[in-house]
Amino acid sequence: MALDAPTNSTIIADFRDRTRRSAAQAEKARTVFPSGITHDARHMLPYPVTVDQGKASRKWDIDGNEYVDYFGGHGALILGHCHPRVTAAIKEAVDDGTQFAASTTRECTWGQAVIDMVPSVERVRFTASGTEATLLALRLARAYTGRTKLLRFASYFHGWHDHMTSGYANHFDGSPTAGVLPSIAADVILIAPNDVEGARAALASGDVAAVIIEPTGASFGRVPVADGVLEALREATTATGTLLVFDEVISGFRVAPGGAQEASGVIPDLTTMAKIVAGGLPGGAVGGRADIMERIDFEAAAEKGFEKIAHPGTFNANPVTAAAGIAALDIIAKGGVCEHANAYAAELRERLNRLFAATGVPYAAYGTYSGFHIFLNVEKRSIDPTAFDPFTVPWKELKAAPSTLVDRLRMAMMLNGVDLSGWPGGLVSAAHTDADMALTMTAFEAALQRLKDEPDL
Repeated sequence: MALDAPTNSTIIADFRDRTRRSAAQAEKARTVFPSGITHDARHMLPYPVTVDQGKASRKWDIDGNEYVDYFGGHGALILGHCHPRVTAAIKEAVDDGTQFAASTTRECTWGQAVIDMVPSVERVRFTASGTEATLLALRLARAYTGRTKLLRFASYFHGWHDHMTSGYANHFDGSPTAGVLPSIAADVILIAPNDVEGARAALASGDVAAVIIEPTGASFGRVPVADGVLEALREATTATGTLLVFDEVISGFRVAPGGAQEASGVIPDLTTMAKIVAGGLPGGAVGGRADIMERIDFEAAAEKGFEKIAHPGTFNANPVTAAAGIAALDIIAKGGVCEHANAYAAELRERLNRLFAATGVPYAAYGTYSGFHIFLNVEKRSIDPTAFDPFTVPWKELKAAPSTLVDRLRMAMMLNGVDLSGWPGGLVSAAHTDADMALTMTAFEAALQRLKDEPDL
C-alpha cells in the first residue's frame, strides 16, 4: 500500500491525519531501508509511527501522540523506559568511555549478577544480541557432544540465523527459508509444539546435540507449553546425553528474577539471554554448566586437548551495556518488579475477556506471567472468552494473525493512545499503572467498535 493510497477505512484515514510527520518520515525511510524499517516487527501498512521519546510506561511519536506502550522494547523494558537508575548508570559509563578493547570491572560485576540470579548458570559469556546467543549455544552443544543435529519445535523463534529460520512463521516442513543452505536445514529436526513423544523418538537416534525451547512457549506463550513438557524434555535429554537449552531471551528476568527455570524448577544445561539482561541496550549472553562453557576456555582447551571454540565480538560485554545490565538486574533481584508486571498482565487478560464477552466480539485474551495475547479466532469458533483454553485450539490457529486485521487493530488502539505489539498482544512492565489499565480498557472498547465498522474486515 502506498503511503497516501486512497482508502475506504476510517481507521486508516484518521491514523494518517494524526500521524502526518510519521508519514513523511516513513517516506524518507523508504529511500534508506528496505520497506523503510530496520526490524520486521515494525512493518505496518500504510506505515509505522516514528517514536523518539519514552518515559516509564509511555512513549511519544514525532507528531506528539502519547501511547501506553505494550511493545516494551520487544520485551527488553521490564522496568519501563528511562528508569532513573539505569539511565544514570548509562550516563556514567558513557563518560568513562564506550569501547576499550579490554576487560572491564563492569563486565565482571555484570556476569556475576547473572550467575547469582539464574539457576543453571555456572559460567557466562556475553554476546551482542539474542540471535548471537542462540548461535553460540548451538556451537557449544555440538562441540561438547560431538553431534550434529538440533531439535526444535515449530512456531518457536530463536533468532534469525540459519538454523532457526524455518518453522517459525512458515516452512513448517523444515525446508530452508530463502538464503539458507539445504544442508543446514537438514540438520534441524522440527517437530510440533508439545510433541514429547516425537522428541523422544528423535533423541533415540543418538545424533542430536541439543534441544532448544522457550520455556514459556513460543513467543512468550503465544503457543503455550503444556504441563509436564519441560520435565519430560529434561528427563529425555539427560537419558540420551543431549543438551537441553532454554531460550530465555524474553522470559529471562521477566517471569521471575531467575527466569522461567526458577519458576518451573526445571534446570537446563545452557541458557540463552538477551533483552532484559542488557538493561534495554543491545546485548545478550549464554550461560550454563562450567564443563560445557569451558569449550571457549583457552586453558581448558590446552589442558584437555580439545579444539577451543573461537568467540570474538567487538561489542561483547560493552561497558555501557554492562552498566545498564548491572543496574537493571540489581533492581530486579531486590524483588517486586516481576511480581507487579505479572499481576498487572493477569488483571488485564481478565478484564479484556470480560470486555470481549460483553461486546460479543469472538476474541480471547490469554497468556501467562507478564504477557498477553489476543486470539483473533480466524476460524470463527464459538468460544467463551472468559473460559478460553488455548490448548483446545491448534497451534497454527493461535498464531494466525491476518496482517490487515492486526494493522487495523493496532491503528485503532493508537488512535486511542495505546500501542500493542504485532502478535497482537503485548508485554507488561513494572512501570504500568492503574491509569494505564483504565486507558487501555477504554481504548480496547473504542477500537473494537471501530473494527466492526470497517468495510473490508
